[in-house]
Amino acid sequence: MMKQLVTGAVLGAALIGSQAALAADVTLKFGHLANEENIWHQAAVKFKEEVEANSDGRIEVQLYPNEQLGAEMDVINSIQLGTADMTITGESLQNWAPKAAMMAVPYAFRDAEHLHAAVSGEIGESIEAQITERANLVPLAWFERGPRHLTSNRPIEHPDDLDGIRLRVPNVPLFVDTWEALGARPTPMAFSEVFTSLQQSTIEAQENPLSLIESASFDEVQDYVNLTGHVRSWIYVVIGKDKLESMPEDLQEVIFEAADTMQAHEAELFAEDEERLRQDLEERGMEFVEVDIDAFTEKARPAVLDALDEEQRELFEAIQDL
Repeated sequence: MMKQLVTGAVLGAALIGSQAALAADVTLKFGHLANEENIWHQAAVKFKEEVEANSDGRIEVQLYPNEQLGAEMDVINSIQLGTADMTITGESLQNWAPKAAMMAVPYAFRDAEHLHAAVSGEIGESIEAQITERANLVPLAWFERGPRHLTSNRPIEHPDDLDGIRLRVPNVPLFVDTWEALGARPTPMAFSEVFTSLQQSTIEAQENPLSLIESASFDEVQDYVNLTGHVRSWIYVVIGKDKLESMPEDLQEVIFEAADTMQAHEAELFAEDEERLRQDLEERGMEFVEVDIDAFTEKARPAVLDALDEEQRELFEAIQDL
């Protein structure tokens, strides 16, 4: 009996020792708002796989989707306090870095190619540098977001077609001012109230990316998707600067290489998803309407510029000159 106890104790100690030997040198807590089906989470899974494989297990990435670590701002604050390490975040970063406001400015970008040129070039580098300097977060990768389009029950091809239409917008002053300048009657409203308000004709239109138009079943209460593309934006995957710099250089390199792979993977998923979304909404009966983008852009421009400070306006003009 004693021999069995001693043998068991030795085996137990050996097991604990082997587990300790297998423990990662670095653990990264990566929390974000998307659910497990979302392509952002799928990209995060790719990052985890790449990091853990290429670091030979020296880095463990723990994923927390569905706001398990809190809402976007909560996770950013946790990273800055050192209790979380990574997240996916967008224009909320302007709370620290004013240049990040460009991530949600109406008609800052002509099309997807224009956005890619800006974010991948010197303009993107200047935005990322300010985020790192002022928020102590290092952008590792960026994902394009689906452009916001206007849905309605009559086709809208030109700003004149808006003609006082009652339009739901998020409670963002720049969005309110822009749609007023375009001739609509914008009404800030919680997203959860939009479907019922459209159903009851309290409002006549709303604007969102195709992904939300589909998931909210707006096809049941709206007939047209007017391709206004009024906001083209992107979002960053960020890591705490202190956490990143606490790692040896070889592990930092693993992080950067995995981030590049993650970004490319998400871009493929995004392109496929945008195509699928349009096809699905058309099959549900929605009609897609091409609009006069130049007319919308020109009419919105004064309201947009009025909302920007001097630094943001200079960046906006630099984007236009690309």
